Amino acid sequence: MGKRMILAGAVLTSVFSSTLATAQVQTKVPPVVAGARAVTVQRIKVHAPSIEGNLEGESADRDVIVVLPPDYATARKKRYPVIYALHGYSIGAEQWINEIHVPQVVEGAFALGTQPMILVLPDSKTLHNGSMYSSSPTTGDFERFVAQDLVAYVDTHYRTLARQESRGLVGHSMGGYGASRIGMKHADVFGAVYMMSPCCLSARDTSLLDAGAVAQIERLKTREAATTLPWGLRATLAAAAAWSPNPKAPPFYLDLPIKDGKPRQDVLAKWAANAPLAFIDQYIGNLRRYRAIAIDVGDKDGLRVDAQALHEVLDRYGLANSFTIYPGDHTSAVADRFQNYVLPFFSKNLMFTGKR
Repeated sequence: MGKRMILAGAVLTSVFSSTLATAQVQTKVPPVVAGARAVTVQRIKVHAPSIEGNLEGESADRDVIVVLPPDYATARKKRYPVIYALHGYSIGAEQWINEIHVPQVVEGAFALGTQPMILVLPDSKTLHNGSMYSSSPTTGDFERFVAQDLVAYVDTHYRTLARQESRGLVGHSMGGYGASRIGMKHADVFGAVYMMSPCCLSARDTSLLDAGAVAQIERLKTREAATTLPWGLRATLAAAAAWSPNPKAPPFYLDLPIKDGKPRQDVLAKWAANAPLAFIDQYIGNLRRYRAIAIDVGDKDGLRVDAQALHEVLDRYGLANSFTIYPGDHTSAVADRFQNYVLPFFSKNLMFTGKR
């Protein structure tokens, strides 16, 4: 590929090691909490009208994992807040629950005092390993899938507190980007938002692919061939499919940010327009609607600079937010954070009473 390739315009930065790029990440699991009661884990399919007819051929029937609290089956008149948890790039929902050690961390959080809630983990993996939780005719509208289709399905099929004040949104890495993007645009749907090591926050004014990498992509003729690309090139295609779609450019229906050896400023402008630090000023009014906002990132995570920049923008506008830099890298503490910080955050800040 060459050293000059900035994968996805550096949106998925060098914090991803070769281990993360090629295999399931092994994360530290918190100790089992004595006396923790079992939750119920369901695997379902949710049809997404927002993803129908996409040019990439992504299925509109999405895998979703639902975690029900211990008393869900017995407290038949009780309704619950719902937390929507978004996975990162190159993994799906099944790998996501392995990384954060569900159900153990959910059971542990409840045993330690977190109020019972429903957890929903949608699968947004695509041909190029990630939807970026964006709106694109190439991949489908994954932003609307999460904020509308999925929420509507869950409120219809489960005993939820179906209101903004009782819904939470959290994501890690690409999912943290999704939480920031969807959170800013859909504050009427969610009442609290937590961004874990969010990627892809910055606008980029350059994105270079060396000649060999471009030639490698241009030789592709089929979907199957695209899956054989190195991890970094797949990430570049994922960003292009999400942020620079082109219905007239088969077989992948996207524009790359470089052509004939030169940067394409029109494509780079589209990528920049999808960077939360570039568009956050448009959504300050929306962000003021949140009951609580939190950001965390490891002190050894290359994404900490942009995460801190997002925190500083919120501070500049006088928006209350929690920002934590903890000891760890991009993935090392994600299970501990989920049990001991993320779920308690929603327990404290969402509404747990009220009629549907």
